Amino acid sequence: MKTSAELIADIQLLVEQKHLRTLALAFARFMRDLGMSNVHQIFCAAVLTEIEARGHICLNLDTFVQDPCTLLDWEPAVWQKLSSDFAFPKTKEGWILALSAGEFIYVAQTHKNQASEDFLFDLATEDQRQVMVLQNDRLYLRRYWRDETRVAESVRRRASLATDVKAEEVRRWLDILFAAEDGTDKDVTDVDWQKLACAIAVRSHFSIITGGPGTGKTYTVARLIALMLALSHHPERLRIALAAPTGKAAARLKQSLDKALTGLAQKLGSSLPMKEMSSRIGAARTLHSLLGARPDTRRFRHHAGNQLDIDVLVVDEASMIHLEMMASLLDALPDRTVLVLLGDKDQLASVEAGAVLGDLCGRAEEGGYTPETLSYLTETTGEVVADMFAGDRGAIAQQTVMLRKSRRFSSAIGALALAVNDGNIETATSCFDQGDETLQWMVHAKQAQLLMLCCDGRSGAEGGYSAYLTLIQDMPEQISTHNIDRSAEIEANFNQWATSVLVAFDRFRVLCALKEGEWGVNGLNTAIEQMLQGRGLLKRDSDWYRGRPVMVTRNDYNNQVFNGDIGLALPDVHRHKPMRVYFHEGDRLRSILASRLRYVDTAYAMTVHKSQGSEFSHTVLVLPHDSSPVLTRELVYTGITRARDAFTLVSPVNQIWRKALSLKTQRESGLMSVLHVSEQK
Repeated sequence: MKTSAELIADIQLLVEQKHLRTLALAFARFMRDLGMSNVHQIFCAAVLTEIEARGHICLNLDTFVQDPCTLLDWEPAVWQKLSSDFAFPKTKEGWILALSAGEFIYVAQTHKNQASEDFLFDLATEDQRQVMVLQNDRLYLRRYWRDETRVAESVRRRASLATDVKAEEVRRWLDILFAAEDGTDKDVTDVDWQKLACAIAVRSHFSIITGGPGTGKTYTVARLIALMLALSHHPERLRIALAAPTGKAAARLKQSLDKALTGLAQKLGSSLPMKEMSSRIGAARTLHSLLGARPDTRRFRHHAGNQLDIDVLVVDEASMIHLEMMASLLDALPDRTVLVLLGDKDQLASVEAGAVLGDLCGRAEEGGYTPETLSYLTETTGEVVADMFAGDRGAIAQQTVMLRKSRRFSSAIGALALAVNDGNIETATSCFDQGDETLQWMVHAKQAQLLMLCCDGRSGAEGGYSAYLTLIQDMPEQISTHNIDRSAEIEANFNQWATSVLVAFDRFRVLCALKEGEWGVNGLNTAIEQMLQGRGLLKRDSDWYRGRPVMVTRNDYNNQVFNGDIGLALPDVHRHKPMRVYFHEGDRLRSILASRLRYVDTAYAMTVHKSQGSEFSHTVLVLPHDSSPVLTRELVYTGITRARDAFTLVSPVNQIWRKALSLKTQRESGLMSVLHVSEQK
């Protein structure tokens, strides 16, 4: 068998051949410099670093043994040579023995050989804060193992903490809150999952409400907040906070919730003073802002030793929360705080490692409710849940509800999203052949066709970017010609105009799977900008030209703008001042001097990942020319569900569509395994 020095040389060659990242080589060298000489351990250190970049929390040895080439995206010949040269173990048990040898990996638990009931590995190892941790058949970087353990323990504890509610009071208020709008009886053939979600959420300190677009997550939360206020002994003291991973998602949450609460206040009248109560709910904040992010550190002002002082926290777009952020959030919440997570479990997970929401409610469509939970639901809602949803999938399943009826996506877009989510390639493809103008597929597309679409839109869909640029060119004369007039009327007119420009821009968006290349974000942003300038719709006389859309690429706490926020460069209302960037946050218009924004990119096109939490009247999804590991079913589904009224698919090579739908994201994690063990304790 070759030596560790020879392995490092081979890993360097793999980096040069683009099979591994440079960081994998650096970490392998680091472990060897610490004294690690076992080639199997050094190789796993490199692999662990490599797969972390793909969102995996750990190296699952079962998966590693069964299909290492798929895990690493290698050709079989590459793996076979390396495996032979360094005598890699052929079984999971062999890898466990190799990884547990010596002092460089902390073994957190004993391991049983599944092939032989009487063979038990005695792998008790002293915890000396080793960089890597082996638990059962999973290998972790310590920080991910620590975060996963913290999340599992906190979620289990919160879900088991019962609230002091009386079933008859819950039933009385739910009947009021979910009474039919027109006074008629509701359809008794359907289970009201929104009503069930509210009943579930008020009985413990943790709950998940998941569902696709248009299933009424915000509608449900508005009624949940009303229910919590109605059941509280001191509703005037109830501190309710709203949060989301991005500024855009936070603004949408607050805007949608305010609208729903206003309608609910009119419905309830004097039976519950919702208007006064809900007025105390502050603006929705990003998770970074809520926790008190500090520049130049990943640590937050609020943590286990300085927790948030809130009673209820509602977090939207929870699918975007990565493991480290979820651990930090749970640490900062007192046990008395009721945490409600909202999100679509089928959307793309976070860019960083982990898919916490997907792990916690990946099988939510099955229900898995115990007799106790089913009895509680009948008692508090009057709804009878079908036997098919009965079972026992653990404590978290008892606090999870999936909303199943989409009111927004009963159209062709909804049918397409459902087919894609199911991985039904033929049905999804046929959706474009039904003659519905809300859907269009530009097959074998050329970039010139896409650029025309970006400028003018298409038949049956909103216009492209020419709409907002025309508004900029048609700036009202009283705004464009005044000098240093500081009158309130001028300010109001300007704000109204700027808001209309931002709204027009947000009606249309180009989403890409990749950042680089002709069909990626960077290539298309340049091409779109040049085309719009050639049409005379914009004048790019400097980096900060009038109408330039920008996306913030790093959290900027001094200016209170965050990664993913989108704004437009527009002239200041006072013409003697420089260009400013305007952000539309709910009903509020906010601006920052363009010169103060250091980390921004032009944003005619953006990645699907960055679009999460947003919604556009007409969404264009651009697939790349070549396949990529990031091009998955979840990415396509997320892109489609950003569209409200029209969706256009653009693909230069049509086979990429079929390949994307056949590839489902699998992120390795031990969260549910650890959670299950915790529940048994």
